[in-house]
Amino acid sequence: MTLPQTVRAYRSNREGYRKLQLTEGPLEQPKAMEVLVKVHSVSLNYRDIVIARGLYPGPAIKDNVIPCSDMAGEIVALGTDVEGWEVGARVSANFSLTHLDGDPSAKTRANALGAPIDGVLREYMTVPVHSLVRLPANLSYDEASTLPCAALTAWNALVGLKPIKAGDYVLLLGTGGVSIFGLQLAVVSGATAIVTSSSDEKLEFAKRLGAHHTINYNKTKNWDEEVLRITGGRGVDHVIEVGGAGTIARSANSARHAGCVDLIGFVAEGANQIPVETVISKALIFRGVLIGSVAQFEAMNRLIEARDIHPIVDKVFPFEEAIDAYAYLDSQKHVGKVVIRVSKN
Repeated sequence: MTLPQTVRAYRSNREGYRKLQLTEGPLEQPKAMEVLVKVHSVSLNYRDIVIARGLYPGPAIKDNVIPCSDMAGEIVALGTDVEGWEVGARVSANFSLTHLDGDPSAKTRANALGAPIDGVLREYMTVPVHSLVRLPANLSYDEASTLPCAALTAWNALVGLKPIKAGDYVLLLGTGGVSIFGLQLAVVSGATAIVTSSSDEKLEFAKRLGAHHTINYNKTKNWDEEVLRITGGRGVDHVIEVGGAGTIARSANSARHAGCVDLIGFVAEGANQIPVETVISKALIFRGVLIGSVAQFEAMNRLIEARDIHPIVDKVFPFEEAIDAYAYLDSQKHVGKVVIRVSKN
């Protein structure tokens, strides 16, 4: 393969996604323990919108940062000391380049793609070999690009602390990327999935993916009481909590005694009050989920391949229309993931 001398990358300076700039620069060369990856596809997360606006909590956002954390590509060159990898291998980089196994830390947060360090919305990038993960053989590049953040977050939530098992109840708030992956994982695990949304159309789609119960929270304001009715008063074993302040009290009420409320997002407005009395009286586990490790990524991919799970890609945009992809994600019209196809090959 003949490699280009110059490559394109988007850059952001915290002025909103409509101010993203498509720039050109020299092709990076891999260091001894790095590989050069041709990026085929990139998927977007709500995090990318927040970062573009300069509002993301945590380590400072790098000036002129290359955005986005999730990509799928192929190795096109190897560093001099790389072993165990080959040109042509289909790969992804872990969300945090230094989170290999175990608990997250300040260091792993500081090495998360697309905010404190440059991300993946570019044509080529170098990746340390310890951060590489092979793509499931059953997935296209577009599908596989959705795995590093949304899928791995759902996996960590449902498997990382108290593993989901057949017969469990799982409550999934909304039909965004993490929730849809959580639904798919719940279904293949033999759990009973309950999905909420403001859209009957999206709920019908969730049913087609295997949701056993659906709740329109605009029509059923006290949706937590409906969850308790569905579960015979017991409550659910896991809540994929992506709302944050606006939903956390009802999520806690929906959980069973000693159930897990897996805290992932903050897209719903409201008074940020954790229901302490409910948490204590029900012995709930409130767990912040910060993506996952390389080891978890590899374990998840084994299941995806073994059970032939296919991520739900709502819409694909060409690289030159990345801003339109952000706008579509921001519109919340999507179900599943929004993807930017970087490579035309």
